[in-house]
Amino acid sequence: MLEITPSEGELFRKILGDEWKKLHMDIQARFAKNPGVGAPLYYTGFLSELSCSRLGKFLGLITMPFIKGALIPYSDKNFPVDIQVYSKENCPFIFKQRIYRLRNRKPIQFTSYMRESEKGEVLEYVGAGLGMKLVLHVHEGNLYFTSDGYFWDVFGFRIPLPGILTPGKTFLCHRNDSPEQFNIRIEIKHCLFGTTFTQVGVFHELPAKKIEEKAVEEMELA
Repeated sequence: MLEITPSEGELFRKILGDEWKKLHMDIQARFAKNPGVGAPLYYTGFLSELSCSRLGKFLGLITMPFIKGALIPYSDKNFPVDIQVYSKENCPFIFKQRIYRLRNRKPIQFTSYMRESEKGEVLEYVGAGLGMKLVLHVHEGNLYFTSDGYFWDVFGFRIPLPGILTPGKTFLCHRNDSPEQFNIRIEIKHCLFGTTFTQVGVFHELPAKKIEEKAVEEMELA
């Protein structure tokens, strides 16, 4: 029997409280699905836009060895992206792996994980102990995430990072298109230098018969 772990939806529903009921029913249903240990959820789609400013490219290049894929230092469009949401045995974290298949480049793989803090905050870690606090809200039935400070987690201590030394404030919108499809827009805006990174894409859940094929592809990529 597969072990079932908490979904993103369970965490978001707890954090949002009554606001959860304002979410479009398709989004509620999408996030309510639980990834079992050994049975991840798969989504696939295309980014119509991937862009970064000069500052963004610089930050992406210097951080690549530590948080590969969190800040992609390239611009491209209309290329496929695969997303896997999974869990680990005896672990409360929610993991999300993304594979960006840019044109004329090797695939870029980036994995982050979410957890709830002791204070009831949503924290997302992107690698090397670096993470950000996320604030959630609902508008017109769609789900929005806004970063509320970056931090470096060292030996269990969260050290706040000055905003000026980060890529900028992160804004993400999960907008519903249909029961099977949703679109994502991510913007990171620096307090002095404006927009540093943008991602825009459309995704849908991968049919069950395609999951095994994707698993083989990922094993070959590893």
